[in-house]
Amino acid sequence: MSLWSHRLGSVTVYLVGAGPGDPGLLTVRGAQVLSKADVVIYDRLSVASLLELAPTQAERISVGKAPGRATMSQEAINALLVERGKTGQEVVRLKGGDPFVFARGGEEAQALIEAGVPFEVIPGITSAIAVPAYAGIPVTMRHSSELFTVITGHEDPDKGGELDWEAVARLGGTIVILMGVGRLPKIVDRLRSGGLSADTPVVAVQWGTRPEQRTVRATLGTILHHDLEPPSTIVVGRVAALNLAWYESKPLFGKRVVVTRARRQASALADRLRIAGADPVEVPVIEIVDPPDGGAALRTAAQSLARGKFSWLVVTSENGAQRILAALHDARDLGNVKVAAIGPGTAAALHAGNIKADLIPDRFVAEAFVEAFPPPAHTGERVLIARATVARDVLPEGLRSKGYDVEVVEAYQTVAVSFDEEAAARLRSADAVTFTSSSTVERFVESFGAEALPPVVACIGPVTAATARSFGITVDVEAEVHTIDGLVEALVQHFRQSTPRTRTS
Repeated sequence: MSLWSHRLGSVTVYLVGAGPGDPGLLTVRGAQVLSKADVVIYDRLSVASLLELAPTQAERISVGKAPGRATMSQEAINALLVERGKTGQEVVRLKGGDPFVFARGGEEAQALIEAGVPFEVIPGITSAIAVPAYAGIPVTMRHSSELFTVITGHEDPDKGGELDWEAVARLGGTIVILMGVGRLPKIVDRLRSGGLSADTPVVAVQWGTRPEQRTVRATLGTILHHDLEPPSTIVVGRVAALNLAWYESKPLFGKRVVVTRARRQASALADRLRIAGADPVEVPVIEIVDPPDGGAALRTAAQSLARGKFSWLVVTSENGAQRILAALHDARDLGNVKVAAIGPGTAAALHAGNIKADLIPDRFVAEAFVEAFPPPAHTGERVLIARATVARDVLPEGLRSKGYDVEVVEAYQTVAVSFDEEAAARLRSADAVTFTSSSTVERFVESFGAEALPPVVACIGPVTAATARSFGITVDVEAEVHTIDGLVEALVQHFRQSTPRTRTS
């Protein structure tokens, strides 16, 4: 009888390939099941940011193995999968690379079969192909290598097992060795005994596809002179002489950049940093919450908008846009009300609610907002400004000076996030920190102190930079275009042109 015949539609265990490291290489199907998981059982090579795709309430269990150490035996992992699978929970087993490529996923699947637990295998991108690609090495190349062999180096070459390294050497083509650093001297000796010359190109790539990727280029005769560490993927053959570099050529490759935005907003900046090659480190210092009155004034203001009591709605942030949209029934509540957004990010947030901004200033600061605002059409024309609890008064005072009747409503407030030693450790290892608002600067200093800053401080615009300088902080980067993209571009230009300040300890 099939596992499914009596449990159709039941919750299953998912054996998910997490890919080799770059979180963008997770498959769409893998992301889907992670988003619904009750339990995530993950190993050492899984990327921490992938765990954030799971619901916040999901249980996370590390069973990671490292050379010479295992937090849990394979038999215990199998038993855990069976136990949790039988409880009716949705269990995701997140494994580095592909579950069935030297990852013991077959053993886990066999245990589930024997226990009668329905499961699904979601393949992942194996490091055997992805890591060489990220190092600029195609595993096959016309006229150079028309076949490739993937081998685990985990087994001892001297034990006389089934693997004939000399025969592998005689096959030709490309040899990709996984988990082979610890036994590399014996592997090199066996390959040379099989006929490969000392000048055969070799590349070892540690932490491939991740911002900390390190590539060592050598030959069979010189590779042992290098200090290699796991996890490394080793490529042997003519194609290893190629260097079609693209990943390590990214402008922020290898830079660790702290993102201080609220957690639910951090992904936009983190994604753009990752595209530029950086390693984004999320240390959110603020959280966006309801204003002190719980949003009562905002709801009242939204009713006034619907009744046509205001001619203009002014929104000064993405958070403000999201809050006012939530307070409205739908876009029809605005009727003939014109809408002004301080910048493209705010305008995009409004557009998500089917509201197109009528006014966006050329510069995304309050002073430019006031300058761009048209004069009132009549005496007593009313403007509603939805903004944070604590904000500068430049905008409401400027509009009042133009003749508007201005009402300010608190749409949200920012509060500090508590931290542990792990967050401080992430800061100590970073190359740069980004601030996207004055509140992120204030909360950072409140939580860590200015002395905890990484060597490079980057601010999204002049207002945020001014707040940083008021705390005695040297601002190294100030974006000319006050957007997330502008901030990342400013960081790119900075690292291209200068040497960062020395990190203080």
